[in-house]
Amino acid sequence: MEHCAHPADPPAVAVPWSVIPDYHCFGCSPHNPSGLRLTFTPHPDGLQARFRLNRSFESYPGVVHGGLTGVICDEVMGNLIVLVRHVPAFTISQRTRFLTPLLIDREYRCIATLSDNSAEAPIRASADILDADGDLCASSSATYQPFVLADVRHQLSLDDDEVALLSHALTTADAVPSNGVQP
Repeated sequence: MEHCAHPADPPAVAVPWSVIPDYHCFGCSPHNPSGLRLTFTPHPDGLQARFRLNRSFESYPGVVHGGLTGVICDEVMGNLIVLVRHVPAFTISQRTRFLTPLLIDREYRCIATLSDNSAEAPIRASADILDADGDLCASSSATYQPFVLADVRHQLSLDDDEVALLSHALTTADAVPSNGVQP
């Protein structure tokens, strides 16, 4: 996985999980050597991540495994929710439409938006993956159920100090305006 920063992009947005010294999220952790190591920047419509995948993420020769397309979309949508709504959320359904295969060693960007501006749960989001020419390669829509850390504490492998750090980071995370939605 190679990062694809562009001079025109704003600085990367810190995700709340980064307060956990060794978090290993497959999608966005810099500490996971097998992960995607996505970084996020604000986009006028929401949040984006630029990426280029190497042969470690291959399916058919020269083609990115399709499941990773969904993972990337889910990762950008989920982090958009956290940054705008200041609440983590589990994915409860996701549908991905593949228009063209993603190719190994090509640059892409995934742009996520919130589908509505209501404060109600569940939360709906969508994401598009575009190639370097701006052509649509895949699109995904998902529904997320927000949760309170204390309510799912028994499912997370975090100690009490890490839960406190993460809870504080969630409430103080820099917001990313999306589709007119204000945090």
